[in-house]
Amino acid sequence: MTEFTDLIDGYQRFRDDHWARERDRWEQLSKGQSPKVMVIACSDSRVDPTQIFDSSPGEMFVVRNIANLVPPFELDGQRHGVSAALEFAVTQLEVSEIVVMGHGSCGGVHAALTGAFVGKKPGEGGFIAHWVDMLDEARERIVAEHGTGPAAVKALELETVRVSLRNLRTFPCIPEREAAGTLTLHGAYFAIADGVLHVMGEDGEFGPV
Repeated sequence: MTEFTDLIDGYQRFRDDHWARERDRWEQLSKGQSPKVMVIACSDSRVDPTQIFDSSPGEMFVVRNIANLVPPFELDGQRHGVSAALEFAVTQLEVSEIVVMGHGSCGGVHAALTGAFVGKKPGEGGFIAHWVDMLDEARERIVAEHGTGPAAVKALELETVRVSLRNLRTFPCIPEREAAGTLTLHGAYFAIADGVLHVMGEDGEFGPV
């Protein structure tokens, strides 16, 4: 879809088909939501988590941003969209699972690896540069080990998940719920090229489902 009229056409199909078939469900959802899972994914148009996990409306609370990153807990008076969504999901909706899902061919990872927007002004790439600089430490380590080729790209794509999981645990509401057994964190990676989902084990390594 490239034009707004295409979106409206899509809405008409949704209204005539899915909404009509699931009328009772939508009526129930109009009274509130109670998802059990929060998914933090990339904004990339190719990796829609609701499609990948074949979920229905109301089942997942989804946050998407460049490179599926979670910033660390900060009290600096600024506006924090991801942090606000996380706080809402955990303390208000009381989700019991959080999944951070990275993916292949990630443009945000490419920007972090190449430094394509470093030194740019906001509006010219500066916002992107400051966002993906959360990966700087991982980038330096990965480049030292793998260079900047395909192996480095894949390694940094996986590292976005580990970085986000570490940052999630800087929010006080996360470790206290993990300790109580009411919240579990998961890492995942979707390979666009072959459609395979990989899940992170307790050792921090990823394996196909």
